[in-house]
Formats: sequence, C-alpha cells, structure tokens
Amino acid sequence: MRHQTPISLPLVAWGNAWLTGHVGLDEAADQVERLAGPVVVGSLPLRAYLAELRVDGLTELRLALPAPGDPLGLSGPPDFNAAAVEAGEAAIAVLNERVIGLVPAPDLRGSSYVGVRLSVHESGPPRADLPSLAEAERELTGAMREATEALAGVGGPAQGHPGRLHDSGELAPGYPPRAHRVSALAARLSAALRQADERGLTSAQIATRATALRTLDAAVRRALISAHHAVFEPHH
Repeated sequence: MRHQTPISLPLVAWGNAWLTGHVGLDEAADQVERLAGPVVVGSLPLRAYLAELRVDGLTELRLALPAPGDPLGLSGPPDFNAAAVEAGEAAIAVLNERVIGLVPAPDLRGSSYVGVRLSVHESGPPRADLPSLAEAERELTGAMREATEALAGVGGPAQGHPGRLHDSGELAPGYPPRAHRVSALAARLSAALRQADERGLTSAQIATRATALRTLDAAVRRALISAHHAVFEPHH
C-alpha cells in the first residue's frame, strides 16, 4: 500500500543528524512525527525503537525511493524490495552486523488516529552504485533541460507519479548547503510531476510527455537519495 506521508525522507535526514551528533534523539523523533504523525515499529514508538537500534550498533540510515522497474536504493532480498516498491519508499538502517529495511504504511485506528507503522525486513548491504551529490545534481540539471526541450511543443508538464513523494525537501542540521539546495529543488520538481495534467492532449503528445518525465522522475529520485546521503560524504 503506497503511503501518502513522506516518512522515509525525514526519518533518514533527522536520523542521520542524530547519529552524527547534530541533534538529540528527542528532537529527531519530534521532527519526523511533526510531518508524519505518530510513528510505531511493532509495539514501540519511533524514539524507543531508534534507541534500541543504536544500542544494537546503528551507524547510519539510508534512503530508497524505488519505482516499478527501478529498485533505486534497494539491494534485496526480494520480499523487502517488493514491499518497498509497493510503498514507493523505504529507510535502510545500517548496523554493525546486519542491515534492516523499514517500510511505511498508514496506521489508522478508530475515527481520528492517523499515524505511520513501519514494517521491519531484512535488507542487503547499502547500494554502492548510487551517485554522489555532485553527480546527482548534474543529472538533475540535465534532465530538467531535456524535459523542458521535449515538452516545449506539448504544452505544460505531464502527470507524473501522484503520491509517491511529498514536499519533503527540507534536510536536517549537519547536511552541507549543496545538499539542502539539491533536495529542495528535487522536492519542488516532484510536486510538479504530481500536479500536472494530461487533459486535452493527443496520444502522441501524452507519449512524448511521459517519456520526458520518466527520465526527470528518475533524476529527481536519485537527487533526493544523494542529498539525504550527503551527510556521509567528505566535505571540502
């Protein structure tokens, strides 16, 4: 079930800010739940679960933003990949001796409680083939230019992938300025992809638009991942 709240993005950003000593656990959990509502993992609230992971050797959180046919950020096993693709997102917790995948789903109880429940999966090691922040920024700039040129004669942006990502480009303390800039741009483009409209277009125009925006969508997801991982890149 695709989740409408972008829990994985703030979870990775604020979780890594906590792990690198820029904020405390309470602040990190509060910031995540400010965007997503109450978060539970099994029977544990988010902050208690993160504290337990830290005791067990949690060193970093990684982001996955897959789409059908593009398991971006995932490295298996198949059941975790399938759940993450269905959700359109996942956070990956890297511990000293194992890796855990966390996949969000809506947590609805009664008539008024709305939160997030994270399911826990075994995960493969973090992907080593993801772009650096500089590479992702170049890809995003190129995809924007190509999409603009391809769509110039079509008339406005096309429908992208509604509901996959929300406007969650804001990173946390400890991230370099370039990461903040790239993440904010990628989040704005993601919103544009969601809000576009195909009405009134011919089938040929729709096909042209869809091809251009698939490329842009992939670049947006890669840029968001790279920005959220940039806290671990050497800064010069």
